[in-house]
Amino acid sequence: MKIEQIYTGCLAQGAYYIESNGEVAIIDPLREVQSYIDRAFHEGASIKYIFETHFHADFVSGHVTLAEKTGAPIVFGPNANPTFKAHIAADGDVFTIGNITLTVLHTPGHTMESTCYLLKDENGKDHALFSGDTLFLGDVGRPDLAQKAADMTQEDLAGILYDSLRTKIMPLADDVIVYPAHGAGSACGKNLSKETVGTIGEQKATNYALRADMTKEEFINEVTDGLLPPPAYFPMNVRLNKEGYENVENIIAEAQALDANAFEAAAQETEALILDVRHQDDFSNGHIPGSIFIGIDGQFAPWVGALILDYKQPILLVTPEGREKETITRLARVGYDQTLGYLNGGFEAWKKAGKANDTLNSVTAAQLETLLPEGIHVFDVRKPGEYASEHIDNVPSTPLDFINEHWAEFPKHDSFYVHCAGGYRSVIAASILKARGYHNVIDIKGGFAAIRQTGIKTTAYVCPSTLK
Repeated sequence: MKIEQIYTGCLAQGAYYIESNGEVAIIDPLREVQSYIDRAFHEGASIKYIFETHFHADFVSGHVTLAEKTGAPIVFGPNANPTFKAHIAADGDVFTIGNITLTVLHTPGHTMESTCYLLKDENGKDHALFSGDTLFLGDVGRPDLAQKAADMTQEDLAGILYDSLRTKIMPLADDVIVYPAHGAGSACGKNLSKETVGTIGEQKATNYALRADMTKEEFINEVTDGLLPPPAYFPMNVRLNKEGYENVENIIAEAQALDANAFEAAAQETEALILDVRHQDDFSNGHIPGSIFIGIDGQFAPWVGALILDYKQPILLVTPEGREKETITRLARVGYDQTLGYLNGGFEAWKKAGKANDTLNSVTAAQLETLLPEGIHVFDVRKPGEYASEHIDNVPSTPLDFINEHWAEFPKHDSFYVHCAGGYRSVIAASILKARGYHNVIDIKGGFAAIRQTGIKTTAYVCPSTLK
């Protein structure tokens, strides 16, 4: 028996490759599926089943393409209603993979079709739980994503999740391994651990939602407290996972390599968004006027989903040379399939062609310290929890996630300064502001980490784990 967690840091997502005696099961695959097929071929095995734990909201799964390429059936738990062909399993159904089995444990609450899969080894012993978004390490799935205002509230779903955890998961032995669908950084829960593999026993001891003496009312209150609005792209991803989508290989093939003149013409003719994914320092030092920065080496896909509100928006890319295909693929992982092309030769080709370019003004934290007595405008674009933990005195919270709600707060004429934790998100924010005509924005290099090394007065530090 082999179990491989294939973890994608950008999405904080875990897919799983399970093999026994020449047969393979894939759980929650990414949209690009060839690596699973190649792995099975290399091992002399064949993919027998494709299991989905639920209709994912934060990424487009690869189940449809993988089924088309391999002929393996797609398996969902009860209550799933896809428009494509799939096997809808009943609670307790057992699937054999070589010498092992996967048992369906229907665990509604995060969504009504949410399902875990319990792996029993060659001796029939409970070995591992693939818990999807029902149980994370340190948290459980948020119960607000699948609510229908007319007949089901997030409190209703939370109550259902409470029952699922206590009837299906907590009775499992302490040594059963937990393989969740997500880790820290995912918006599918509130306080996920950085660890990506644990045990039932560890979770019973440390996960607030699995306290043995917890009442249903306490659970509902705690699991629904402090939920931030879900990213805007989540409903679109759910729809694609229910209805199907285009093979990502076709999307990559259709994107064109454009020289500087063709790139400029395409931008003008199509009103495409120019998305620059290089490092933030490279963007600051020079970029195409009007372009938006979201760096490929940060939390790229989730920020794309949170900030580019129209998933049908045509996109033109400026990438580090050699990373064009990777960028198109990572856009497609969250349903952004309208990449028209990319700047062949990168930004250097744009400069060599003599095209106009822009820069982003910045200051160091030390320079900021000398400017603060002048009464300058500073904005903190970190998440609300980071801001609540510690921030510069009298500086407002304007989270990047919700920057579209704060336009009226930014000065239109006076210079103003933005910072995040380390410098990545503030450049995203500054690029969006500049594209909207706020050319008076100035980035604070190094973010709050650098600010803390100065004498700038900040609020008293509060441990984030104590914040509600």
